[in-house]
Amino acid sequence: MAQVAFVGAGPGDPELITLKGVRAIQAADVIIYAGSLVNPEILAYAREGAKIYNSAEMTLEQVIEVMEESAARGKQVARIHTGDPSIYGAIQEQMDILGRKNISYTVIPGVSSFLAAAASLRREYTLPGVSQTVILTRMEGRTPVPPGETLGELAKHGATMGIFLSVQDIERVMAELGRGYAPETPVAVVYKASWPEEKILKGTLADIAEKVEREGISKTALILVGGFLGSEYERSRLYDPEFSHGYREKSR
Repeated sequence: MAQVAFVGAGPGDPELITLKGVRAIQAADVIIYAGSLVNPEILAYAREGAKIYNSAEMTLEQVIEVMEESAARGKQVARIHTGDPSIYGAIQEQMDILGRKNISYTVIPGVSSFLAAAASLRREYTLPGVSQTVILTRMEGRTPVPPGETLGELAKHGATMGIFLSVQDIERVMAELGRGYAPETPVAVVYKASWPEEKILKGTLADIAEKVEREGISKTALILVGGFLGSEYERSRLYDPEFSHGYREKSR
């Protein structure tokens, strides 16, 4: 068994965590969770007596120190991240350090907020004839983005886009997106997807910023952009009687 389990806790709803993730938390002697984002109800899965740390108050070095000391004592560690840890989870640096220290680890995926948001909106990101590509990104801020990955450049693809960590700059986001999308392009902002306080705002590139500012939403929200939010799309070939594939012949 790995000494450290990185666990994707899901977007907020404590039931949107995998069974494997729950078992890892239940088995853990030590839990390190991202307290600024992870729903604390997730900690209800922890066994009595487990040592719990809130990484929002810790540095990378302190997190690694807890993992290393726990592993040296034969303890199991659950490192809980919000959503899926592979998306803006800052886990690569943790995994690389554990690898250098010969501390075994495993990664348990979780439900990302962009998936929970689609469920709340009752929309499909990859609609035939609309978009078959989903871009997950964020606005350049205190942390830069690589060359060619500004919102304005990405918007030129016209693909479905999910923008993380950027709602606080909603006006600038919309201005950048305007370099590729038309003003009437539909936009949705989903605040705290799957939480009891979830809020959904819908509009267009031209008016969503005003709606967001009116609601006072400045963090913990995902911006979704693209024609998938509209009503026009083509029928899927997957279930089209005029289309054959390996499991079904074309209707005669």
